[in-house]
Amino acid sequence: MGVFTYTDESTSVITPPRLFKALVLEADTLIPKIAPQSVKSAEIVEGDGGVGTIKKISFGEGSHYSYVKHRIDGLDKDNFVYSYSLIEGDALSDKVEKISYEIKLVASADGGSIIKSTSNYHTTGDVEIKEEDVKAGKEKATGLFKLIENYLVANPDAYN
Repeated sequence: MGVFTYTDESTSVITPPRLFKALVLEADTLIPKIAPQSVKSAEIVEGDGGVGTIKKISFGEGSHYSYVKHRIDGLDKDNFVYSYSLIEGDALSDKVEKISYEIKLVASADGGSIIKSTSNYHTTGDVEIKEEDVKAGKEKATGLFKLIENYLVANPDAYN
């Protein structure tokens, strides 16, 4: 098994507390509402919403995949850090055992956020994951993030 790590950093005009609430704490209701073509539903199948919880995400009609399950590995509401692992679903292949993600939001000097993300691809055997192989997934995640950010800008009283 190999582990391939990719990091990324981006910015947002939204403050870390508000962005964390929308992007992490309330994402299960917000994303199906603003992007039903991407995510049809998100439901807890095991746990109480904290560390160890397993969620099933069902994708919308426009997706290449039907569902994934992810496990919450870490949730630090005070420092705006969230980590989870994709552990099941058709987004994983026989070459990838799981994918672990960590998102950390840091206040930026302009009053917004710096979003630091790390992805760890745990592969089977000697399979190598190349950066171009994860580019499409990053583009979809970025598109979804922009929808959330635009929603927050258009609705300044939401998720305060």
